[in-house]
Amino acid sequence: AMARHAGPRLPLVVKNLLPALSSALDSQRVTSTAFLAELLNSNVVNDLMLVETMLDTMTGRQKDSCLLVRVLALRGLGNISSGSPEKVRKHGAKLLASMVNGMDDKDDPHNLVALEAMSSLSKLLDHMEERDIQAMLLHIAIRIRPFFDSEQPDLRLASILLFGNLTKFSEENCEVFLEQILNGLVTLLLHLQDPQPEVVKACKFALRMCGPVLGCQGLSEMFLNHLRGDRSLHYGEFMNNVCKHLMQSYPEMLSRLISTNLFYFKSSWVDIRAAAPMFIGFLVLHVDEDHCQQVDLDSLISGEW
Repeated sequence: AMARHAGPRLPLVVKNLLPALSSALDSQRVTSTAFLAELLNSNVVNDLMLVETMLDTMTGRQKDSCLLVRVLALRGLGNISSGSPEKVRKHGAKLLASMVNGMDDKDDPHNLVALEAMSSLSKLLDHMEERDIQAMLLHIAIRIRPFFDSEQPDLRLASILLFGNLTKFSEENCEVFLEQILNGLVTLLLHLQDPQPEVVKACKFALRMCGPVLGCQGLSEMFLNHLRGDRSLHYGEFMNNVCKHLMQSYPEMLSRLISTNLFYFKSSWVDIRAAAPMFIGFLVLHVDEDHCQQVDLDSLISGEW
């Protein structure tokens, strides 16, 4: 409301709030950070030439002792994508460093800072220079991968969406990023059976984005045609065809794909627990004789690899 109706008064309001960011009271630091973070959502800060000051202020809050202040600071930096997208391009390297630091926050037991960093980075990516992202692409992909299986749906959602968004920048590091896609492929395919519909949608998006990088036209077309938002999916039939393409293009990966699936035999989600043995069954069905020796039947039958 203030951004819309009280623009000319905002520079003075911001000036008077800045000292509160160094207050000894957590509540004052939280309140002032929250106000400034939300203000960055509006283009008015650009018109009033406040962006640089507020960007530096939000960046400076990243080492605050209060976790909520750190979360709100990252939210504010992410909001620049809405209020001043052209500034994202200018300060891309600085913003990216802040997001990566947020993902690596060591004093974040419930991963709230990491969650905000992943969500904010997804918003910023479209406005960043490719050269800024290339340098950190692999680090981010490796860092967010464990969150695909988090018990917290928000973390699964944010990390999978971010992974999908990162693939847009994989061209120059295609082979290196392909390895990350292959590492996460089983997880993304199994989480198409995730109990949370929003996570399922995120997996569909990520797989559609990953398709072209996999270098298998049949697989890419399948992801594009069958993995659409709310469109229903006949999972068994889909996985049968996916495995056929995988074994045609990557037969040497059979052992690796099976061992990853075996990990999900103990999943706490029943639909994913059921999907893993089906996935293995289709892989074995479609592999040619030359690669059958990769399958250790004793280990497979016992459910250990």
